[in-house]
Amino acid sequence: MQTSETLEKVAEELAKLPSIGRKTANRIAMYLAKSPAEEVVNLSDALLQLKDKIRLCSVCCNITESEICSICDSAKRSSASICIVEEPGDVFAIEKTNEFKGKYHVLHGIISPLDGIGPEDIKVKELLMRLSGDVEEVILALNPSVEGEYTITYLSKLIKPLNIKISRIARGIPVGTDLEYADEITIAKAIEGRITL
Repeated sequence: MQTSETLEKVAEELAKLPSIGRKTANRIAMYLAKSPAEEVVNLSDALLQLKDKIRLCSVCCNITESEICSICDSAKRSSASICIVEEPGDVFAIEKTNEFKGKYHVLHGIISPLDGIGPEDIKVKELLMRLSGDVEEVILALNPSVEGEYTITYLSKLIKPLNIKISRIARGIPVGTDLEYADEITIAKAIEGRITL
């Protein structure tokens, strides 16, 4: 039974977010309805700024507010090693470990023929343009799923002729788990124990 069409619409939109079920969406909508108007305005302004200011780094395709992200722009990061990840959240997860000192490339997805996602639908072309003479190693840090394995195989075949060392993170990440949700120690050990392909 619906008490307010507006409240129902807010809950409906919140329920579209990942990890937010219908009950949680209803609770958040109720919380927002009871919150001071200033807090709700601040939240809506922050969400609008998110869509207005966030863009993709022109080098690594990570999210940033500038043309080039702070990782790509850092002189302290090695350009000799590129860690390839599926989503921007994976960069944040690896960065929390303080283990990786190279740079990243975000694919924004993985190859999934059953879902109609091919290499042209993710940032493979942009990756290949980056693999110049100064890149010595590519680390494949994709989620351990069937699609992740397929993407690793595809990328390995593309990169091998370029005489660049290809490695992948160790199997410390359980199959079916996204990097974004793994703890720092597990990710650090997986990066530390990566294997050469």
